[in-house]
Amino acid sequence: MAALGDQCNINLPNQPEEDGEEIFDYSKRAQWLRAAILGANDGLVSIASLMMGVGAVKDDIKAMILTGFAGLFAGACSMAIGEFVSVYSQRDIEIAQMKREKINNNNNNNSNSNMGGDEKEKRLPNPFQAALASALAFALGAVMPLLAAGFITDHEVRLAVVVGATTLALAAFGGVGAVLGGSSRVGVSCGRVVVGGWMAMGITFGLTKLLGSTGLGM
Repeated sequence: MAALGDQCNINLPNQPEEDGEEIFDYSKRAQWLRAAILGANDGLVSIASLMMGVGAVKDDIKAMILTGFAGLFAGACSMAIGEFVSVYSQRDIEIAQMKREKINNNNNNNSNSNMGGDEKEKRLPNPFQAALASALAFALGAVMPLLAAGFITDHEVRLAVVVGATTLALAAFGGVGAVLGGSSRVGVSCGRVVVGGWMAMGITFGLTKLLGSTGLGM
């Protein structure tokens, strides 16, 4: 009986390793994935829409490209500043909460919780990294329609190329976001992003064309 008991004690710890499977937590990717996909989509749709708006009232390729680059610079700076402020505010809130928890744990003489607080400090978000990542993501998305249209002289073809290149890039961003997020609805994600981009370009083109027809266009 003693031998049987020893055998059970040896075998039982091995069962969880054989039967259990580690499940990856995709929610850990949520923060950086949101910033990267949002930045790239924002840059792509914003600059493509700007170029479509200019193209609605002007045939000049120089005006379209310069407007696109101006939007790229302004948008990248805006995204960086916005992400920096947002992440810094989140960091301040988390630090304040950690201080309250530390004071409470010290009053209760809970040393284990203090060790957990040190681990949380290492995981605090970095606002500088977030700002840089957001700006780079915006620039990556923004440069795509500029590269697609930069060498096409025909006005109508240039507009069509902007729409086509933007559509392909939006579908790619939507698919990558769905895959990295662990979603099985890749097609739905791609369709949602593409339709949103079409709406932005269409509305910008239509309203700018309307303003240009009233005599406001140069």
